[in-house]
Formats: sequence, C-alpha cells, structure tokens
Amino acid sequence: MQFDWMRRAGAAAAITGILAAAPASAQMFWNPPSFAGTPVKGDEPGIGLPMPGATAKELSAHLIWNMRAGLNVAALQCQFAPMLMTVRNYNHLLAQHSKEFAAAYTMIGGYFKRTQPKTWQKSLDSYTTKTYNGFSTLKAQLSFCQVASSIGQEALMRPKGQLLLTAENRMREFRNSLIPVQDRLFPAARWLTPQPVPPLDDRCYDRKNRLKASCGGQA
Repeated sequence: MQFDWMRRAGAAAAITGILAAAPASAQMFWNPPSFAGTPVKGDEPGIGLPMPGATAKELSAHLIWNMRAGLNVAALQCQFAPMLMTVRNYNHLLAQHSKEFAAAYTMIGGYFKRTQPKTWQKSLDSYTTKTYNGFSTLKAQLSFCQVASSIGQEALMRPKGQLLLTAENRMREFRNSLIPVQDRLFPAARWLTPQPVPPLDDRCYDRKNRLKASCGGQA
C-alpha cells in the first residue's frame, strides 16, 4: 500500500512538473476557433482600405499600418482581460519598431501626395480614421482580443526591420477574428447573429467619416 501511494504521488508530481514547464497561453475559449488565413500583400479585398495604384512598398506600409491600428484598438478594447497583455504588447511594440511604424506612415502619406496631391492631407486623415474604425467590434470581441494578443506577442519577437513578415502572415487572420463565432465546445446559440465587418469603401462614408444609411449606418 505504501509503495502504491508513493507511486501515485510521484506520478502526480511528474504531471505537475510538466504543466509548470509548459508556456502559459491566455485563451478566451475552451476550444478556440480557427481564424487562420493565407499570407497577404496588402491589395487583397477585405484586408484594408483600397489603395489603387499603390506600389509594392506602399502596400507593405499599408499592411504594417493596418496591423498597428488593430493592435492599438485591441489595447483599448481588451483591457477587460489583463492576461492577454494587449496594452503591454502594444506599448513595447511602439518602442521596439518605432522606425518601421514611422517609415510606414511616411510612405502612406507619400502615396496620397502622389495620387491625390490637392487633397492628400484630408485623404490621409480619412484613411487613418477609417482604418481604426474598421477594427471596432462588439460581438467578436473575445476572438479579436485573443488573436490581437497572439499577433502582438509574435511582432515583439521579430527583430527590428522584420515587422512586415508578421503583417503579411497574420493580417488575414486578424480580419477573420472580427467575424463573430462561438466556442466550438458548445452548440451555436440562437442569440448569436453574424455581425458584418464595417465596409471599407469610401462611398459608404460622408464628409465627416460617418457611415451612410445605405451601407448599414444609422439614418
């Protein structure tokens, strides 16, 4: 009997050691849905605002700035779950990749100066506002926050100058996380209704960047 008790205690200690050694991973679901997507270059539909005539470098800047906007929104919207560290991730990311973010913003500004020379500043401001608004979510908050946490952690691990790799590989996933889903461990709830991602077409917004009723805004 004493040997059996010691064997069980040893097994329990071994399991505890394994669990303690495993890296912690904050989860908002018992069985997380998959939001994975294929890599993008920046001109794919649904990734961000249209950038007609943009060069490859301008599209890369567009991707980086969209990722930054999403992580910024997450830092504001996901504070209900401190274990996701979205605020910490974002603040450290700004410090670690400040030059890349600054270069991306300058590149985007150059795009609007080149394509819309008379109204470039207004167009740039509108682009920035709509990009941030495009990450606002309510019914998909859990999935958005979990994915944002993961992307922020990966971006922090990137050496300086390689932030684009995370943006290319994870932006489709970031956008997918804005679509409401339920934990795969439970059956779909009747109250869960799909909430479409805000439209990105300029024609859907008035001069004050408010969503028009014809595109789903309030009349």
